[in-house]
Amino acid sequence: MPQIVLVHPQIPPNTGNIARTCAATETELHLVGPLGFEISDRYLKRAGLDYWPYVNLHYHESIDTFQSHYKQRGGRTIGFSVRGNNNYAAFQFQADDWLIFGSETTGLPPKMLAECTATVYIPMPHPKVRSLNLSVSVAIGLFEARRQLGYLV
Repeated sequence: MPQIVLVHPQIPPNTGNIARTCAATETELHLVGPLGFEISDRYLKRAGLDYWPYVNLHYHESIDTFQSHYKQRGGRTIGFSVRGNNNYAAFQFQADDWLIFGSETTGLPPKMLAECTATVYIPMPHPKVRSLNLSVSVAIGLFEARRQLGYLV
């Protein structure tokens, strides 16, 4: 099953909402530091409600430690970015994909984006809207991957 990776997330409620989505779908969640908050942050816990015991959570201190981890496990790295090359809905997801999302303020670091196997974007037709909320983007990407892979039964 695809996994969710958040690189340098900054806003606790977003990460909490994403954790709740991961708990509901039994999807592994990887947080790559440094984070913009403490894991014990009350806003993080509040957004995740009482679902934290059901989250398969992994913390990686840096991009390097995360990359070492995913290379051991295998799979493709799919970077979500407003500058992605493929429309997420037309992209063919695979079960061992790592769906990678950057911070709310800066997106994925350019070096990490360049090293992704593929990059995808979520279309936003309004020219004045720069991006979607991180937790919304994760849900859109994860549920499309799950739909394609037959996990929505």
